[in-house]
Amino acid sequence: MEEEKLNYGFVSSPVKIGNTVHRQTGTWTYAIHALLNFLQANNFAYSQKVLGFDEQGREILEFLPGEAATRPWPPQLLEDGGLVQAATMLKRYHALVKEFRPPENAEWRIGKVPLKHGQIIRHGDLGPWNMLWQDDELTGLIDWDFAEPGKAITDLAQMAYYCVPLRGEEGWQEAGFIERPDLLHRFNVVCETYGQFMANEVLDELQNWLYEELRRVRELGGEKKLEPWASFFQRGDDAEILKDLAWLKEAQI
Repeated sequence: MEEEKLNYGFVSSPVKIGNTVHRQTGTWTYAIHALLNFLQANNFAYSQKVLGFDEQGREILEFLPGEAATRPWPPQLLEDGGLVQAATMLKRYHALVKEFRPPENAEWRIGKVPLKHGQIIRHGDLGPWNMLWQDDELTGLIDWDFAEPGKAITDLAQMAYYCVPLRGEEGWQEAGFIERPDLLHRFNVVCETYGQFMANEVLDELQNWLYEELRRVRELGGEKKLEPWASFFQRGDDAEILKDLAWLKEAQI
């Protein structure tokens, strides 16, 4: 069968072959497959089944229906209903994954990081580009390669950052809004749908996460030249993060 390049997966270069997706792998793949198998066993409807490896050593995953929400976003993500679906999906994931125990000496993309008490395995890349939509319905959450031990609130903060979006004035314009949306309202929809955390807690965690991302881009990408952070550094992600941090501190939501 012919390979069809998919229009998502900046890091992993996925291709579609029949009803399967073939993606590059790494030292973290074993841990990610353990996570995906756990989710399948617990009926998490938004993750892919692991189907093995191909002759090139790429992982084979189930192909999920739907289109990735690249910019400009699909209409449903511009409305409250899309945010409700995304936050509900994240809440469901966190409720399940708190029972997951990684394999011994599990290695993640950032290395061998242990799961500490009170932590979960975060998805780690909760942007619209990793959410699949079909007929106004959220059908999948893909690209789990950045999963790692961390706090549930960090995932929620990341989702708010990307999906509200809380990325300065250019963020909502590039998302496809005709006029400036009520960002505070959209942020509250995400927080209230998920529950558990106050909005101010999520905002504080968002800033903490952005500073950590800034560190990784500069240290892992700029100094150590490790991918994919080296590519992130080269495209100027550190400058973008600093700009977004300044915007957040001015309370423009």
